[in-house]
Amino acid sequence: MQAPERDETRPRAVPAVSMRDLLASCAAATAVSTPPREPRRPEAEQRGGHREAA
Repeated sequence: MQAPERDETRPRAVPAVSMRDLLASCAAATAVSTPPREPRRPEAEQRGGHREAA
């Protein structure tokens, strides 16, 4: 036996928060919860210092 179909349509829920505000809050939460990066070292230090001429 099939369930009776309703003639009434369900009202759509209106979002309490705009998509713009939601995206802004997510970006702010990411910025606050992400630890700062370490400062970049100069490339000479990354390769092991200065190379001497042969």
